[in-house]
Parts: sequence; C-alpha cells; structure tokens
Amino acid sequence: MTAPSLPSPFRFSAHRLCAVAAAIWLLAAQAAWADTAAPAASVAPAPSDAAEGGAATTHSLQAVEVVAKRTRSATSLQASDVQAQLPGVNPLKALQSLPGVSYQTADPWGNNEQNAQLFIHGFSAQQLGYTLDGVPLGDQQYGNYNGLSPQRAISSENVRSVVLSSGAGDLATASTSNLGGTIETFSSDPRSQHRLSLEQTLGSYSATRSFVRYDTGDFGEGNSAYVSAMRLRARAWDFDGSQGGEHYNAKFVRRMGDDRLTAYLSYSHKIEPNEDSTVHSASQVFQPYTRPFYYPDFAAYVAYLDPKTSATPTAQGANYNNYYSAAQRDDTLGYLKYEAQPSETLRWSQQLYWHHDKGAGLVAGPIGVAGLPGLFSVYFPGQNLKQVFGNSGLALRTTEYRIDRGGLIGKFELELGEHQLQAGYWFEHNRADAYRRWYPVDVNNPGTPYDRPNGDALITQYGSTIQNRVVQLHLQDSWQVRSDLLLQAGFKSSLQFAEGRFPVQQKAGSITGGSPALPEGRIDTKRWFLPQAGLVWTLSPQAQVYANVQKNLRQFVTYGAGGLSPWSLSSQAGFDLFKATAKPETSETYETGLRGRRALDLGPLSAIEGQLSVYHVDFHDRLLQISSTPVIGVINPGNPILANVGDVRTDGIDLAATLHFGSHWSFYNALSYNRSVYTADYQTGSNNTTVNTSGKRVPGSPQLLEKFTLSMNYGDVEAQLMGDYVGRRYATYTNDLWVSGYFLASAMVGTRLPMLESGGLLKDARLRLTVSNLANRRGDLNVVVGSAAGTYNTFPIPPRQYFLTFSGAF
Repeated sequence: MTAPSLPSPFRFSAHRLCAVAAAIWLLAAQAAWADTAAPAASVAPAPSDAAEGGAATTHSLQAVEVVAKRTRSATSLQASDVQAQLPGVNPLKALQSLPGVSYQTADPWGNNEQNAQLFIHGFSAQQLGYTLDGVPLGDQQYGNYNGLSPQRAISSENVRSVVLSSGAGDLATASTSNLGGTIETFSSDPRSQHRLSLEQTLGSYSATRSFVRYDTGDFGEGNSAYVSAMRLRARAWDFDGSQGGEHYNAKFVRRMGDDRLTAYLSYSHKIEPNEDSTVHSASQVFQPYTRPFYYPDFAAYVAYLDPKTSATPTAQGANYNNYYSAAQRDDTLGYLKYEAQPSETLRWSQQLYWHHDKGAGLVAGPIGVAGLPGLFSVYFPGQNLKQVFGNSGLALRTTEYRIDRGGLIGKFELELGEHQLQAGYWFEHNRADAYRRWYPVDVNNPGTPYDRPNGDALITQYGSTIQNRVVQLHLQDSWQVRSDLLLQAGFKSSLQFAEGRFPVQQKAGSITGGSPALPEGRIDTKRWFLPQAGLVWTLSPQAQVYANVQKNLRQFVTYGAGGLSPWSLSSQAGFDLFKATAKPETSETYETGLRGRRALDLGPLSAIEGQLSVYHVDFHDRLLQISSTPVIGVINPGNPILANVGDVRTDGIDLAATLHFGSHWSFYNALSYNRSVYTADYQTGSNNTTVNTSGKRVPGSPQLLEKFTLSMNYGDVEAQLMGDYVGRRYATYTNDLWVSGYFLASAMVGTRLPMLESGGLLKDARLRLTVSNLANRRGDLNVVVGSAAGTYNTFPIPPRQYFLTFSGAF
C-alpha cells in the first residue's frame, strides 16, 4: 500500500533533520544579527516597491525575500526567481521553494489543474485565498465556480512578484476562503523604454512554449503599455495527449502626478488532457504506476471493451482505462484601477473588475462501468445502450461551466499623526452555471479531446445556476507607537448571500438513494466581526520581530456539481438539514517570528537574510462529505451528507535563510515541520459507524518539508541546483495507510550571449537549460484521500525532462 521508500542516501530521521537544520539556522542567525561592524543591508522591499520588469529580467539569484512591515509571516518571490525554476512556470508551482509549501502536479510547468495539490501549514488549496493585483481569483477548485487559476489570469513571464502570507492574509484581501493564508500575484508594469521581448522554450516530449511581449515605452503624458502573447504545446509523458493553449495579456498605465490609472486585460484559451489517478485498496489487485489513455487509437480501445456489455476487463477493477479525458477553459479577465493621493495624508483607490469563463471537463469512457448502465436505463428503458450511444460502447460525459462575475474593491488610507487608518470594501456578484451532459461516441466519428460536442446531448442529467453576492468590509489602525514599534489592530466583516436553482433536474430514479430532486434554496451567511491584531518590533535596522493573531472564515462553497457545497447534496432534505445545522469553517491563527537581513564580514560569508516563524492554528467546524449509502463509483457516487465533523489543531515551525558568499554564490535552505491533528471522531453510513479520527494527522499534508537552492553567478554564466524533500503523507483519515516521502532535484544553467548582441540590435540574449527530476525518481507525487475506508488514489512523479530556453529583446 505504500510507495517505494527512498534510497539509502536519503533515509534519515525527521526529528534529527529538524534538529540539525534548526541548529545550523540559529547559529547563522546569531552570527548575522550580532552587533558587528559590518555595513547594514536593508530588509527587502514590499511588492509595491519592486522594479518594473518583464520576460527578460536579469536573474537575481536570490531564492526568497522577506516582506517587511507586515505583522504576519510573508515571503516574496521576484520575477527572476520564478522564471529560474522553469521559464513560464505557474506562479503557484514556483512557491514550492518557500517554507511550509507543498505543491505537486503532473507537468513540469505546474499547469495541470485536475491533479494539482497544494498544502500550506496543513490547509489545502481550497482553504487559501488568491488574488492578482488585488482581484480575487477564487478558491482554485478544479470545477470552476468563483474564479480561475493564476496561470490563466496572467502569463508567467508577466509576473512581477508572488507574495505568500502563510499564516493569514491582510484584512483587505478579497477572498472568502483564506483560512490558511493568501497568495498574491502581481503583474509587471510597462517598461519605460520601447522594447520587444522574445522567449522560446523547447523541451522533452515535444514541448514548445513561445512568448512575445511588446512594450511601447513612455508615449507622452505619463502613458505606457504592453501587449503579450503566449503559445504552449506539450505532450503528456505517459500517453499521446497534448497540453496546449494561448494566452494574451495587455496592460496600460497612466501616471498623473501622484495619481495613477491602470487597465489590465487577459484572455486565456487552454486545453489539456487529464491524468487518471491509480486507485489503491486492499481489494484492488491491479495497481499500475500510471493509467494512460488510449487516444488516438480508437480501434484498440473498442477492442479493449467487452463487445456485449461494453465493460472493461474485470481484472483491472477500478483502474480501468478511459479513451480520453480533458479540461477546456476559456477565460477573459479585466480590471480598471484608479489610485489617488489628494493630500499628503489621504490615499484612496477604486478597482472595478470582471471575469467571464466558459469551460468544460470531458471524459470519453465505457458505458458498462461504475453504475452507468443503471443510470442510462432510467433515460432509455429497455433499449440497447450500445446502439443508443453510437455503437462504440463509449459515452462522452461533460461538465460544462460558465462564470459571469464582477466586483468593486475600494480602499481608503488616512494618516493621523502616528496612526494610519485604513478602511475598505469588496463587493462581488457571481453567477455560476454547471451542466452535466452525455453525448454519443459514434463508432465512425469518435471525436477528440480538443473539440467540444456541437450537437444535441442525449442526456442533460442536471443543470445548476447559483447566484452569489459577497460583501466584505474592513477597518484597521496601524499605530507607530515609537520608531521601533508598530501595533496593528482591526477587523473585517464577511457576508455571503447565495441562492441555487436547478433549471434542469435529474430524472426520477436516477439519483442514488431514491431522492426525487436535487436541492434548491438560499443560504445567507454573515460574520460581522473577524478580528486581527499584530505588531512589528524593529530590533535593529537589520532585524524585526513580528506577531499576529487573526480569526478568519471560509464561506460555504457555491457550486452545483460536486465538492463541499450544500447545492451538491442529492436531496432537499439534506440541504435543509445542512442549512439548519451547519457552520462555516473558521480558523484562529497565532504566529510569531524573527526576520531580517544583514551584511557580514565572516570569511566567505558576506550576508544572510531569513525568517523563523512559529505558528499555532485552531481550525473549527471542519466540513466533510460523508456518504450515507455505499459508493457505487466515481461517476455515480453514494448519497452524500455534508456536515461539520470537529476541529483540527495545528502547530508548526518554518525556518528559511539565504547565505550569500560574496557576489557569486548563495545557498538558500528552508525547513518546515507541521503537525495538524483531528480532535474528534465522526459517524458515517446508515448505521452511524464511528470513524476513529481523533488524534490522527490530516491526510495528504506532509509533516516535514526541506528545500534548498544553491546558486552561482560568474559574469555571463549563472546556475542553480534545487532540491525538494517531501515527507511521508497519510492516505486515509484513520492514518492506517500512507505513501512514502520523496526527494526531487532539478538544475538550471544559463548564459548570456554577448556575441549575438554585437550588432546592437539584439539585447539581453540568453540561453538557459533546465532539467527537472535529475535522478529520474519514481514514486507517488501526491495522494488523494479516498471516499471509501481503506481506499486512496495517487498520481505518479513525472520522469526527468529537459528544457532549453532562448530569450532576447530588440
């Protein structure tokens, strides 16, 4: 039931590793912050002070920057550090180098969303908050309903910085899901000089990524702008499917003295094949490393199915193969933002944004598995199902999404002596539709994963429409008590007004458990007082102590096609019970730490920067989907109940430091230990069977993380060696099954090409080689906790891959 163990060089005690790394870090910190005569180095600037940049920004070889003046743990990756991992990488994947962050996905760019997994301090991706230039990006649930992923909101090459607040986000953060922290992505500004930037990446498995950006430079009256285009094609490493897409960005900035007007527009078209996970259980004998698709060999897939029942081979059990699966997403995102400073003491900003998404998830698979014959017989009683679905033995299942949302974000800041008052609001209206449809797969024209069905569906199983209005208000005071002490206190109010309807109901008899209809209704959730308090104590120009206490809330998910949403329950009675008894998840986060940066004169060690953070979280009213009837299969699950099942207690420590050895070498190391434990048991099934989870660790979330980056820079040559250790992860709520940890290494070598610049036309010509999974390790990349006891799923570690990138500018 477990993945292969690590080879002997990487077997070590977690506690021993923590002790050794902590000792090294503390000794280095003691040396760094001792009272020496070395010249001071300032703490890294906040993102708003970062320099403008684009695709051709010179790499700084600085693995992590600590964001100053925040009362919470906050670390920042600049554009050069993001692109050093792999040009074009998803900003979320780039964060895996930061302490406390565990991010996994099947492709090296980190773009595939269906199998992406993110944990920060024991919280999953859907319990975090995400923004782009302040615009909310939703909770990153795979099924779209309230946002989009950062890589669909902005091309990676246009990212200026990414800031992780791993304990709790700012009160002003526009999010209804940031229980465990926030991830803020910031776009680069237009350059002040005219420039055409080009970047081309070629790599393993026919990968090609092309990026071009045109900066107008200043063209009078404080105006500047850029437009960019990106195209990606990359074949999956274990089957013949191509990840692809096009992405277009445009940004305009007008500076008018102290005022500023910004307009941003993004369009993303993305199609990618999905990866089926491997099911593990005591009864599942066949457990392959991968579950590849048959596409485009349709004849072989038809022969793979039983000609009479259209079932897959019995010996494969739940690990049968589908013909293909894919995610298709089209997103348009834009905003207008005006920032003004009418006086020396007053600043304000207003931001209007909108987002439209049209997408679909497609699965072409057999009609004779997972309870589908029973479902289809309700719609086509007594008929030959194989003939109904095109004589192929396959059906195409789609979940078709549409999002239309818009909002307004406002913030006011007023300086009154030693006090800086801030007040703000966020309003959003969102309509999200989700329709489940079934289409025939014609034996003579089976279609492809890159096309959407353009005919009438045989079955529209259900269609949901959920209208949701969000109101968030905040007020805080930052009091500079004295020059070295800043106190901050405030609160926010979070209100959600959601109403869900099903314009298309499932046919009677098709819902598991005998329910006559899917639930409809309205749920309003209001939390007027979510407080926050913190301090920043400046010990010296080189070091700060910070502390923060904050309460936060995750509003109910407003999705009508699955997940932890009351509108995904299978009966009106279940919905009404939830509405009457359930509470939103809340968290109380306590964190404190030391951060700083200092120049040194200790032999080869010339500078150090870093952060130590200790935290505790009380996570209340955890929501869990409990099945009251046996699970028939992934496609037609049991009758679920959504309920609060107790609390989680989390304690942890993050240690991160970058040691600089002159101007040529640096070594970054981050160690994290997290202990997230359930505090109660819960009951499931028709017999109220007790599931013993009290005292058990949160599954999927690693207890131990260790990362390092060794960087070198000599003249026109730069290089990095990166390592990432992820500890053992439990695979079940009762902790009886787990997958082993893994260690992955990657490398980058780059050089400037001055010989190509001799003519004066080409500038910043660079060539960069990136290699992922250097040792070509095999194992379980991530683990998905199963809905049935003793069952879990895994996705494999992708093999070693090479990428060569050329970039330049005119």
